[in-house]
Amino acid sequence: MPLSPDHIVEIGGRQLKLTNLDKVLYPATGFTKGQVIDYYARIAPVLVPHLSGKPLTLKRYPNGVNEPPFFEKNATKHRPEWVKTAPIWSEGNQREVNYILANDLATLVWVANLAAIELHPSLSLAADIECPRSMVFDLDPGPPANIVQCCQVAVWLRAIFDHFKLQSFPKTSGSKGMQIYVPLNTKTSYDETKPFAHALARLLENEHRDLVVSDMKKAVRTNKIFVDWSQNDEHKTTVSVYSLRAREHPTVSTPITWEEVERTLKKKDASLLVFESQQTLERVAKMGDLFAPLLSLKQKLPKLAGIGEGEPQVVSEIAAQASRKKPVPGKQRKSSESETQPLKGQSRKRSVRHG
Repeated sequence: MPLSPDHIVEIGGRQLKLTNLDKVLYPATGFTKGQVIDYYARIAPVLVPHLSGKPLTLKRYPNGVNEPPFFEKNATKHRPEWVKTAPIWSEGNQREVNYILANDLATLVWVANLAAIELHPSLSLAADIECPRSMVFDLDPGPPANIVQCCQVAVWLRAIFDHFKLQSFPKTSGSKGMQIYVPLNTKTSYDETKPFAHALARLLENEHRDLVVSDMKKAVRTNKIFVDWSQNDEHKTTVSVYSLRAREHPTVSTPITWEEVERTLKKKDASLLVFESQQTLERVAKMGDLFAPLLSLKQKLPKLAGIGEGEPQVVSEIAAQASRKKPVPGKQRKSSESETQPLKGQSRKRSVRHG
């Protein structure tokens, strides 16, 4: 894509003016607005399906990543007529918010031209806003902990999902931590996913108090991993897969394999899970979209007593069910060096779940 200061492009029969393409948005590396747009245009074939139909919150950095950003939920009135939007009622604002729907390449490029470096979609489709398409766990390390410790917590989380025969998929946050997604794509509600996620976070905290915390207070997070279950909420968003992050370098929230999680934990090398824009593009060219199952894999959360009534009861139910589950014969996975601390009451051998 040309890097002249301004440029008129046509995408899918739609014209738009790209501006200030040579403006540096990442001062430490010289990464420009034109390069931000170019990245989003090239990653669009795998990114757009994950954004399509979902209310999108933009985190805009018009003066670069070293200057204060602002969040934009309500679509600007000065948008092309072909940019699709969806009105969603906001209890906090007591009015409808007109969210952008990045359903196509042209809209994604238009959004990038707004210096929207970070993209934060809802877990729901606008057409069914009360039904999350997936459940997410945001693993946030409190310094000096880092993504290596997140990998350990992720392995513990996967063990629980394995027992319930739920497939899960990890990605880096592109910042300090990582997120674990459990695709659902079935009829459910946040009244089911949020208490379930909270219960799992509390279970991990009970089992591994030296490393895991489920409390949101920052004062208790030092050198621990905060398992943020609260993202499972109609009113919250999580940074999108393949979104750039506003860090010193143009890092990306990148899908990874469970083998990469285990290797990083074994080697204790956080740098193994740092991916910049070009690296992510190369990974997609080689590995495809590792998050593709999020779009279509149908799974249901187990029916547990106490869902919607109180997390403590659900914690006990999950712990009891997980400890009762047995590996599926012929589908056992050898324990790796990264799985040195299984949940109490669990066997090291578990049914195979590929992520």
